[in-house]
Amino acid sequence: MLGLPDTIRACLFDLDGVLTQTAKVHQAAWKRTFDEFLRSRDPGAAEFTQDDYNTHVDGKPRKDGVRDFLASRGIQLPEGSDTDPADAATVAGVAGRKNELVLAELEEHGVQVYEGSMRYLRAAKDAGLATAVVTASANGEQVIRTAGFADLIDTRVDGIVAARDQLRGKPAPDTFLAGAQALGVQPSEAVVFEDALSGVAAGRAGDFGYVVGVDRVGQAAELAARGADVVVQDLDELLADGS
Repeated sequence: MLGLPDTIRACLFDLDGVLTQTAKVHQAAWKRTFDEFLRSRDPGAAEFTQDDYNTHVDGKPRKDGVRDFLASRGIQLPEGSDTDPADAATVAGVAGRKNELVLAELEEHGVQVYEGSMRYLRAAKDAGLATAVVTASANGEQVIRTAGFADLIDTRVDGIVAARDQLRGKPAPDTFLAGAQALGVQPSEAVVFEDALSGVAAGRAGDFGYVVGVDRVGQAAELAARGADVVVQDLDELLADGS
């Protein structure tokens, strides 16, 4: 009924862009942060684009996204520290500015979910599968609680857990492997649901039993190329009855 191999016992869901529409919030915050930063250095600098987001930032820990995108523009900043002000020209400062914008947006507008993905999540729970959210976001707990589906999630591996346990971010498979371990299943018994290229690559690198790519921004071919076994636009497409 769930459109998965019979050997699957657990579902590992990315959060932003798979279950919730907060990927749009993150992308807008990244664009504003990077555009302001780039213009402060060069008023004629090219803007941060959708392709920049997909390639360098999406799905990655916040500071990794800062480093990777700025490196693509030939910019290297000192690391700084988490106490740096949001206008500091450091990796930590730029990352902090982005997080300020995200938190303000979530506070003002709340969290919207993808209804098709919620239907799928409920169906997975009804079918007896274990569930985890695996996200690079340090705000995972807040987003899940605000969105109102905490009761459908058995465990969470987010940016706070990753920092605590020194887990490498996507495209390394560490956080997904930690999610499978927390649910008591082997990677071969778990399915990864991801909208980010880095996340699909992480699912494939971890030898998971199935990898579902979720195409929200017109990158189906790229998701498949990174290793998705199937690509859908929303998760309820996988349901046998289409509902």
